[in-house]
Order: sequence, then structure tokens, then C-alpha cells
Amino acid sequence: MMGAMSHRADEYPDLPFDKIEGSSYVLDLAAIRRNMRILERIQQESGCEILLALKGFSTVAAFDTMRPFLAGCCASGLWEAKLGREHFGKQVHTYSPAYTDRTFCEIAELSDHITFNSVSQWRHFQERCNTDDSIKTGLRINPECSTGEVAIYDPCAPFSRLGIRAKEIAEAGPSFLEGITGFHCHTLCQQYSGPLEKTLRAVEEKYGDWLGDLEWFNFGGGHNLTHSDYDLEHLISLVKAFSEKWGVHVYLEPGESQVYQTGFLVSTVLDIVHNEMDIAILDVSATSHMPDVLEMPYRAPLKDSGLPNEKNYTYRLGTPSCLAGDIIGDYSFDQPLKIGDRLVFEDQAQYTMVKTTFFNGVQHPSISVWDSEAGHFEVAKTFTFEDFLNHLK
Repeated sequence: MMGAMSHRADEYPDLPFDKIEGSSYVLDLAAIRRNMRILERIQQESGCEILLALKGFSTVAAFDTMRPFLAGCCASGLWEAKLGREHFGKQVHTYSPAYTDRTFCEIAELSDHITFNSVSQWRHFQERCNTDDSIKTGLRINPECSTGEVAIYDPCAPFSRLGIRAKEIAEAGPSFLEGITGFHCHTLCQQYSGPLEKTLRAVEEKYGDWLGDLEWFNFGGGHNLTHSDYDLEHLISLVKAFSEKWGVHVYLEPGESQVYQTGFLVSTVLDIVHNEMDIAILDVSATSHMPDVLEMPYRAPLKDSGLPNEKNYTYRLGTPSCLAGDIIGDYSFDQPLKIGDRLVFEDQAQYTMVKTTFFNGVQHPSISVWDSEAGHFEVAKTFTFEDFLNHLK
């Protein structure tokens, strides 16, 4: 979720601030459509199908805008599979590091594809799957090819629990792949086509004995497809070459890039205090509302702001929770902040709403949809005390 240049709210007059009460995520449907058209081109020119990764973005209010452009959804378990089936309504591809006997039957009913993470999981559910011709079953593989820089987001890191190594398939024997129709490989995180090419070379080197027997191959997520500097032609050539060489249908399931630079988080300055530096307390929380700020960590892009001391007035942006480390970051501004100022964080669609919490009872931002081309704005969801209470019952 690394951001680009930032601007302050008063430099973005098109946002309908008069209709936004309190804090709110605002999704721009026009920006989502722009991203969808890029994905549509990729599918048309490469022959692949692209799925919405619900783990990164699952706001139902945007599904009508996305549905015409995508083949379906990928889910990480029962609840996401049910969300995809009932609210997106197209293909559902489910992968989980482990399934339970209690939920597997329902997952199977909801899913078109089910992918297994380990030798033991596939053996446990193999008989059940092989008696149901409506389900396409697959294995997640681990090509042991790390291309990223952040260990927490590297599925190929040492001791990874994600995916089956080639030697495990070889040791499992020929009957192990009976019923398997495809492989799933997710190794990237916010990366470009070069690391994908490196991954595919590793896949062919280590799993080439089995690729020719498959019907499909899922390249996973982590592709920066809608970034302006992404080499789409290279991606399209990689997909076509791999598909033609091995006779497989290719899927992609990007999370972030589908809604990259399509959402905002509108906040308000509640107070300004001083402790060796100026500290503005906002009505949004990093840990509750933009957790990747602390987890990745990363610097949330903020409109019309600069790095500390880059502009005339520097503030630490704090939050209303009691967690001492719940700090959004240090930002500078051309003018001093005032109580009541609206600040707008950019690129807040992905990995925000899907990860929010009700920690400390901090008021949850509403979710609004806005079409910057048509001028339409509506509040899709507001959160109440009952939401907080029901989360804890």
C-alpha cells in the first residue's frame, strides 16, 4: 500500500465533504472502473481470467461496479466463499492453509475451485473431492523462490507453512495427484512482471514433470497491475507463453491493484497538544482503521502533506485510542493545523476495511461510495454501538 504524492483536503474540492459526517472511507467508483478496464485488457489479450481477492477488498457496495469485468472471487475460507457466492455471484475459488471437517462440506458447495495447502490436507479430503465432478481441485505449491524484501509477506521464506514443495509431491507417489486439476502459486507482494518471470522459471524447473497434466494454473496475487509503470505487455506475454507451453488456463487474483488509488479515509482533527512537538489527535486509528501502517509498516499517503520538516509546520498524527503506539506518523503542512480540519488519507481501499477492528470502542468510520464522474455520492454503511456490541457477544 505504498502511497504516492499527497495533497490536503482543501486541494481536492471535488470530494463532497459536506455530505461526509465524521470519519469515512470513501470509494471512488470512477477510479475503480479505470482499474477494471486495465484488468479487462489483460484478460482479453492474454486469455487469462482475473479474480477479486476478497482478502484484500470485499466491500459489497463496489461489487456491482467490478462484477462485469472480473471472472469471480477468490476466498480464504467459508465466510469469504459465502460472501463471494451470495454477493458477487460468479466463480468462487477457495484456498485455505487448512480446512476443518465441520466446514468443508459447505465450502465445497459454495466453491468452483478448492485448493489444498499440504500433502496431508489433500489426502484427508481427496476421496470426498474425487466423488464430486463439479469441483476442480488444486494444490498450492511453494517453488522456494523468494523475490520480495519483507519477510512477513514472503510465502517462500524459510519454514513457510504455505504451499507444497516439489520434493513433497515426488515423495507422495503417483496416486497423490489423482483428481488434482491445477496448481496455485502465490509468491509476490506489490511487485512487477520481472519477479513473476523469475517465479515462473522456478516453477517450470521444479514442477515441470507435472505441469503438462494440469488444466489450470493460478499465478496468485501481489501483482501491481494497475500501477502506471507496470509492464503490461510483458505480463501478457508471460501469461500467453506459459499457457501455450503447458496447455493450462491461467488465473490471476490480485488484491491491492484492483482498487489501487481508488479510496480515501476522511478524518477530522479533534485536538492539538504539545509534548516536545505538536501532536494532532484525529478521529481515526491506525491500529483499528489502517492497520498496515503499523503491521507492514508503511507511511499512509496524506493529501497536501510533506515529510517531517519538509513544509513549515510538522505534526505527529495521533489517534483517539489508548494504545500509546497508535500513531499514524509525522507529517508537515504549509499552514498550521486547526481543530476541525479535515484530513484525507489516500489509497485506503485495500487492506483497510477488511482488517478494521472495534478496538477500544473507537468509532468506526462509515463506508461511502462516490462516483467522481457522475457526481453521485451515498453512504453505504454506518456503524453503531450495536455493531460493536454484537462483535463481542
